[in-house]
Amino acid sequence: MTVSSPRRDPEQQPQQSRSHRMPPPAPGRAPTVIDSFNYAFEGIIHVLRTQRNLRIHFAVAIAVIATAVAVGVQRLELVALLLAIAFVLITEMINSAIEGAIDVSTTSFDPNAKLAKDVAAGAVLIATITAVAIGYLVFAQAAAHRSARLLDRVRDAPAEITLAALVLVILVVIGTKAWTGRGTPLRGGLPSGHAAIAFAGWMAATYIIGDDHRFLISSLTFIMAFLVAQTRVEAGIHSALEVFYGGALGALVTLIAFQVLS
Repeated sequence: MTVSSPRRDPEQQPQQSRSHRMPPPAPGRAPTVIDSFNYAFEGIIHVLRTQRNLRIHFAVAIAVIATAVAVGVQRLELVALLLAIAFVLITEMINSAIEGAIDVSTTSFDPNAKLAKDVAAGAVLIATITAVAIGYLVFAQAAAHRSARLLDRVRDAPAEITLAALVLVILVVIGTKAWTGRGTPLRGGLPSGHAAIAFAGWMAATYIIGDDHRFLISSLTFIMAFLVAQTRVEAGIHSALEVFYGGALGALVTLIAFQVLS
């Protein structure tokens, strides 16, 4: 004999199982202006909660705006930055909307659906590269003047300081690995020696280069140091935390060496 449990009335279901989103307007009633704003904010919050790339873009946007205020960029330059930021965020949200629509409309692999997603992702990439270029053009001059005042006293620092800083970084890395008992001097463990040396080289290049090309050379060496750190993570040799600690250690030790020895 089988016993069937009575069906539960949908009105009696637990409240936590229901959606907390704002309900759609009643049939026949157009959404009010307040409703439209609420739906828009719900979309933004949903994408922020579900899309990691948009969270990264938001964090970078906040940092860029704060830096622009601190550096004191001109009004037109600030307008260019805000437009670039909005361009990136809008394309990222459109990309997420396209991906969601394709996932709903297709139940199996479709080459055209993949192509549509790739095109949308390419649009985000173009917007991001454009924003980076605008940010570089805006910050290059202001940052060059500020860094010149900060680093002029060690502009002619001898090469011996750079060598001493790199040796010091290597010794600190080996000592830290011996203390933590993880990894070898050249592979694995905390911190990443490759990242430490790469960012030490970035800091040294920033100090010893002349005023005319300091910002450019510092930017290029920073990108190369970042790529070195990324390869350590991508290869599975180090975790992101180990790479971050190594990069911060190398930059700080080199900075202290130049401050003390110059």
